[in-house]
Amino acid sequence: MNSILVAYFFLALAIASEVTASAFLQRSEQFTKIVPTIIMVVFYIVSFFCLSQALKVIPLGVAYAIWGGLGIALTALVSVFVFRQALDFAAIIGIALIVAGVIVMNVFSHSARH
Repeated sequence: MNSILVAYFFLALAIASEVTASAFLQRSEQFTKIVPTIIMVVFYIVSFFCLSQALKVIPLGVAYAIWGGLGIALTALVSVFVFRQALDFAAIIGIALIVAGVIVMNVFSHSARH
């Protein structure tokens, strides 16, 4: 299998695991609930493991920008749809700019080429 595809698969798993861990961080209620806290720790470990695997092929700056940017956007969506937390217009614009930055970096930057 193509190593770049495997790397981006691991990066996608890292992002999904980080977003899941963040949701359980909310559910842990400042680490007062043991089961959500344990689940959170497991998902953060999985996230960093998968990110480390992605870094075998994807440059750190590129991988971290994608991981962080998409993680922010997806975590914001989880906060809206799962936790019923509102985002104002400025927050939506800010998140859109982060996602746009990730897209610009991947489409136009020579740093993102492998």
